[in-house]
Amino acid sequence: MKNKLYDSKKIENKIYKLWEKSGYFNPDKLPGKRNKTFTIIMPPPNANGALHFGHALFISLQDMMIRYQRMRGKKTLWLPGADHAGFETQVVYHKKIEKEGRSFWNIPREQLYKEIKKFTLSNKKNMERQLKKLGASCDWSRKKFTLDKDIIEKTQETFKKLYQDGLIYRVQKPIHWCSKHQTTLSDLEIKHEERNDKLYYIKYRIANSKNFIEIATTRPETIPADIAIAVNPKSKWKNFIGKKAINPLTKEEISIIADSSVDLSFGTGALKITPFHDPVDFEIWQKHQKEIEIKHPYSIIDQFGKMNEKAGPKLAGLKINEARQKAIEMLKTNLVKEPENYKHQVAVCYKCGTTIEPRIMMQWFIKMTEKPKSGGNSLRDNAVKAVKSGKIKFIPKRFEKVFFHWMKNLHDWNISRQIVWGIRIPAYQCENCKKWIISKTKPLKCSNCQKTKFIQETDVFDTWFSSGQWPFLSLGYPNKKDFKTFYPTDVMETGWDILFFWVARMIIFGIYRTNNVPFRAVYLHGLVRDKNRQKMSKSKGNVIDPLDIAETYGTDAVRMSLITNAIPGNDPIISEDKIKGYRNFTTKIWNIARFISLKYEPEFKNIKPSLTTKDKNNLKQLKIIQNKITKYMDSYKFHLAAQEIYQYIWHNFADKIIESSKEKLNSENLIDRATAFSVNMKIMTTCLKLLHPFMPFITEEIWQQLQIKNKKLLMIEDWPS
Repeated sequence: MKNKLYDSKKIENKIYKLWEKSGYFNPDKLPGKRNKTFTIIMPPPNANGALHFGHALFISLQDMMIRYQRMRGKKTLWLPGADHAGFETQVVYHKKIEKEGRSFWNIPREQLYKEIKKFTLSNKKNMERQLKKLGASCDWSRKKFTLDKDIIEKTQETFKKLYQDGLIYRVQKPIHWCSKHQTTLSDLEIKHEERNDKLYYIKYRIANSKNFIEIATTRPETIPADIAIAVNPKSKWKNFIGKKAINPLTKEEISIIADSSVDLSFGTGALKITPFHDPVDFEIWQKHQKEIEIKHPYSIIDQFGKMNEKAGPKLAGLKINEARQKAIEMLKTNLVKEPENYKHQVAVCYKCGTTIEPRIMMQWFIKMTEKPKSGGNSLRDNAVKAVKSGKIKFIPKRFEKVFFHWMKNLHDWNISRQIVWGIRIPAYQCENCKKWIISKTKPLKCSNCQKTKFIQETDVFDTWFSSGQWPFLSLGYPNKKDFKTFYPTDVMETGWDILFFWVARMIIFGIYRTNNVPFRAVYLHGLVRDKNRQKMSKSKGNVIDPLDIAETYGTDAVRMSLITNAIPGNDPIISEDKIKGYRNFTTKIWNIARFISLKYEPEFKNIKPSLTTKDKNNLKQLKIIQNKITKYMDSYKFHLAAQEIYQYIWHNFADKIIESSKEKLNSENLIDRATAFSVNMKIMTTCLKLLHPFMPFITEEIWQQLQIKNKKLLMIEDWPS
């Protein structure tokens, strides 16, 4: 080893090209007889921007697992991919369009799709370059994209199968609507913010009477859409049940009905019913349609979050907050008392923070808790059974309870989105009889009325619908050799924050389509936080770019700092100081290797080492350490394995063994020198193997420079046993 210093900038690119040229990222090209497989399907990063530290964490962990299992003699496949990330990518591109001074909504659909596709594919190439920079030893010959033709076709096939099984339906139901991005969102795509609003107490006069009934509401602007008042039978208003009240803004008569679901602890025990603007009101309307004279509720808020003409001339055209103030002015004589301060949770879009406006819209839904026509358990029950039976285990185990809790409270899933960027729902509606036909191509004629005119569905799938099928679709389900060889996969490594978004849905769809689990283990890492335990975000100014810092301190230092702090399920703390510390460790490893290699003498190859008791004890201790690290690796305690090899190399091998061997290495006795060199070389080569999954670049570079017989690439050397 001629160079005194380890130059990560020069060496990393050279080493990665060496690995790629070998072909060993491809499991079919690995040497030797490999009967057992080990497979990881990469969670496809969103192809809409640069990688962040969350990506660096999962790349480090997954690459470490793959490199370890490759050295254990398994046929390892790490399949890379990229996610079109429907809504999220469209949001990113929406911002780009706004910065350019263009109107997003004035761009024709096909043109917008082409623009976003070009933008996404460009980002995809950059993302792949970044993955390579982080040392990802995945099989690039098998890379997949969630908008590949075969992925689209199989995703649509799943929809068709669900439809045939009676698990897909299209109905008018309450949905979460983002007025900024003009689309529905699922329950998991909204977040809740605590807000301080006003609670208004408003009196409605009883028809043909001087009596009044009081309601409490935070949304007086929706009163024009009231169709009834629901009263808890135990409230003081129970005598008004069956009578009529006068809407204070429209002056129309509305029914007063009884419903025990009205909360007596909130407000007055009477609730105004506005089905098109509150999901609870919608459910009450559904139960009491026979008692309510207004049979056709309507919306008074349009898709852009403004009051429409049905709200009345004084409110029409106003934004919601403006309409609220105007409605209070109009209701001045109906206010019972001064409004109260009211602290409550308000649903907002998880991407832009816009207040979610409940709307009633025709949407496509999946029945999550009903049995399919073809027989068997519901989608939910199959997933629960797989985890309960142990076919899938969670690491850490405590997340099983979280999974079961979520599955217990599972609702039907709204899978349609009113965006451009995504996989279109394969459905056509007959213009004549309104029958829906599920088909990837336009039907020739309607099977119901024989007419030939159809309207194509413009909605696309929720991105989690396609990504939920990723493990089996990326392997070529159902006929390709890869699917038959590598499915089920061994581990799904991802963040705990998308346990509901993604992991549960992969389990659901994997079992539904393949009759088998998609993976045997789920390893959940945490969210990377800064030294003050704050989540990294651009708004806080605490974001560290993993590629920039890898350029400064080396990729190995970044990887090691992440893995040593990555306790399963816990949020790792990362800082530049920690990464700098592991850069010092790479320097230490380089100096150790250089010191030992410079002590080599050609005569050593003809001398049989004469081991002392101390030498034997050192080698025995090395065996204990390697067994301990192997045990940690097999039990997913990667942070402990990384910490163990770090401590051993620095504080035992460097500080004690090498220091105590210097006398013999400098001895005039050739056998003593050869023995000391042999022991140090044995320990160093073993340490390089143990360290390789964590710090692949420096270990491979050192390995290539050592004088070793029958030397292979370190990445395919046998793990110490």
